[in-house]
Formats: sequence, C-alpha cells, structure tokens
Amino acid sequence: MKKKKHAATVWKGIGCVVFLFIALFPIYWLAAMSIRLTDEMKGHISVIPHSFTLEHFAQLFEREGFGQAILNSAQTTLGSLVISLLVGICAAYVIARRRFRFGFKQPMTYWVLLVRVLPPVAFVIPLYIMFNQLGLINTKVPVMLACVLINVPLIIWFLLSFFQELPEEVEESAKMDGATEWQLFRKIVLPLVAPGIAAVAMLSFMYAWNEYTYTVIFTRSSTNNTVPLALALLNTEDNLTNFGLVAAGGIISVIPIALFVIFAQNYLISGLSSGAVKE
Repeated sequence: MKKKKHAATVWKGIGCVVFLFIALFPIYWLAAMSIRLTDEMKGHISVIPHSFTLEHFAQLFEREGFGQAILNSAQTTLGSLVISLLVGICAAYVIARRRFRFGFKQPMTYWVLLVRVLPPVAFVIPLYIMFNQLGLINTKVPVMLACVLINVPLIIWFLLSFFQELPEEVEESAKMDGATEWQLFRKIVLPLVAPGIAAVAMLSFMYAWNEYTYTVIFTRSSTNNTVPLALALLNTEDNLTNFGLVAAGGIISVIPIALFVIFAQNYLISGLSSGAVKE
C-alpha cells in the first residue's frame, strides 16, 4: 500500500515537472533569444545560448524609444486602474447592499455584464466620435478611459458575489457601535473583500497593460505609443529578422506585470488570513 502511494506521488511529481516545463519554456526561449548575438540566430539555433549580449536591450532604449512607451503604458495602466477600482468597488457595493424599485437590480447587473462581454472593437466608433469632438484624439486620455470602460464591468460583476456573501450582522453591529457609512465601508467592508479586490486588480492591470486596439486607433504619434504598439512596430520590414530585439522588448514588457502580480498576491494572501469573522 505504501509503495503504491509512493509511486503515485512520484508520477504526480513527474507530471507537475512536465507541465511546468511546458509552461515556462516559452519564457526561457524568449529570454535566451534576447541575450544572443544576431549572428547566432541565423540558421540552426541551439537551446542553450553560446553568446551573451545586452545590445538588444540597449538598442530598444537608445534607438527605438522604448522607455517612452513604458512610461506611456504605466500612465494609462495605473490611471485606468485607479479610476476603475474606485468606480467599480463603490458601484458593486451599492448594487449588492441597496434595494432598487421596480426590480431594476437584476437587469442592471446583466447590462453591466453585457458591456464586458461585447468585444472591445464594438465601442471603437462611438468612442472615436466622442473623443474626437472633445479634442482628445492623439492623447493618452482616450486609451485610459477606454480601459476604464472595459474594466469597470468586470470589477462590478466580480465583486458583487464578495459583497453579497458578507454577513450583514457584521455591518449591523458596526452601525450599532456608531460607525458612519464611510467608516463601515472603509474599515469593515473593504478589509473583508481584500482578496477579491486584489484578484480583480491583477486582471484589470493585465488587460490595461496589454491594451493594443484602442492605442492603435486613438493615438497617431510615436510619443504616445504604449508597450504593445511599440512591440508591434518593431516587427517591420527592417526589423523582421531581428528576433533578439523583439524578444528583448517582450522580456521588458513582462516584468511590470510579474512585479504587479507578486505585489497584489501579497495583499491577496493577507486579505484571506485577515478576513475571518469572529463570533
């Protein structure tokens, strides 16, 4: 019996290693391509690099203006994330805790979900007309607001279940102790739903950072390019064979997402451990 359990554990370990290798190998290959010399990537390419260079990374910032693209992506992503969380969290709490007349609550939640289900390109024409009339085309504001439009419904729909599952007795006891609505929301409710906020913040950050469609349509100058658009522009006729340059850009674009996920994951774990309700 012990031998069978040991064999099952070994096979599970082997399976985990295989799946981990499959998942991480593309990232390794991207990193390996970014540090190879261009001459080494002609013809047969070995799995292990035989050369090491940071020329591709230096070229990205010196010649391709990748630093400005990172700054633009950081501004649009963080700006849209803050606005989306403020609007989405408050809206989700109101929908979950307040009663609406004429049975308006359920249709409103499905309407919010419909906005998120529709493809982003469906909003391009009305958004372009609106931003063009406001004189915002060729700025970072339309891209940021478009990300807000896509992320707010996701945040509302995701957090609705978290707010609805909170015991109302906790809020009632806080009100009996003299807590105001703002104190109740900030000191009682938000810490209890911290895991959900951390999870939806990660999803919203990744979408906004990888946004490409709205950036192509709403920006016209290279000074407003974000990281996805800058990466796409690297793959031109001149740089089509420069795989090292494209790989280096891919590695740089992954780093902010990885750092944000690690940072948000700490809040996710702390929220899970601190959200218990004492009887």
